[in-house]
Amino acid sequence: MLLFLAAFVGVMGGTGYWAIKHDTYTARTSFVVEDTKSSGGGFASAVAGQLGFDLGSLGSSSGLLEGDNILQLLKSHSLIKKALLTAVDSSHKISLADVYASSYGLADQWANNQKIGHRISFPVGATLFSRQDDSLLYSIIKRIEERELAVTKPDKKLGLFELQVTTRNELLSKLICERLLGVTSEFYINTKTNRIRGNVDRLQKRVDSIQALLNHKTYKAIESNRQLLDINPAYAQSGEMNAEVSARDKMVQSTIFAELTKSLETSKTSLLQETPTIQVVDNPELPLKKNEVLLLETLLLGAFIGIAAAAFVILFIKS
Repeated sequence: MLLFLAAFVGVMGGTGYWAIKHDTYTARTSFVVEDTKSSGGGFASAVAGQLGFDLGSLGSSSGLLEGDNILQLLKSHSLIKKALLTAVDSSHKISLADVYASSYGLADQWANNQKIGHRISFPVGATLFSRQDDSLLYSIIKRIEERELAVTKPDKKLGLFELQVTTRNELLSKLICERLLGVTSEFYINTKTNRIRGNVDRLQKRVDSIQALLNHKTYKAIESNRQLLDINPAYAQSGEMNAEVSARDKMVQSTIFAELTKSLETSKTSLLQETPTIQVVDNPELPLKKNEVLLLETLLLGAFIGIAAAAFVILFIKS
């Protein structure tokens, strides 16, 4: 009789769990991160290429980013936050954070809370929030990180990574999965190439400046030579000196321009070699995998737990 009662209580508990449990949707994407050259080897190879040498794979890395780095980046609070503050689409300027708060009923809970008392929104691309709003956004990020985000490397021997996001909203799962990978890719590539890109920008400005100066010197040298043809013989020596100085300045500027241009092209080659590629293998596509809670399974599980608990109590009393 006690076991029957325990099974009934377990079934009722399973029914209650089934009634309040929401179906969820899992978005999955897999990708490969390819890093062709390490910083030292890539630049050395580029310089050697300018001189006609091929250093091959000197200084090359394994070709794949180590798993721990990409795993931690995808779970970074700042990158999850950046992904959540992107718009659902171009026509709806609603952030993913707002959609998340609405899907989970958080927006209504916050509005009815005595300490908050108003609807909270997280504008697209916002960077500054009040202390309260930032705390609420952090609670969403923490929930996603701990319960709904999974980043794995299925095979340790391969460079394939897998990102999964599971939420109650099908479209939201897909968008968070795609946006998080997007902002993480942008952050990694920018960080990896920031130093070399800075060098390229500085060299480009210097080359443009020298080119403008060289053009000025060229026009001046041509003008000096033209004046030399029409100059009074009494001032011929002075005219020849001006023409010689102009020609010398032009030659110096030409040499500097040639060396800077070579350095610029070397840096651009190095930048291309240093820029990693994140190649998506599988994109999440609608409809997503639906994680349903089946009534029969919850009833059987509830009955089993109830019977097991009753049996444990009976054995404990007898002992």
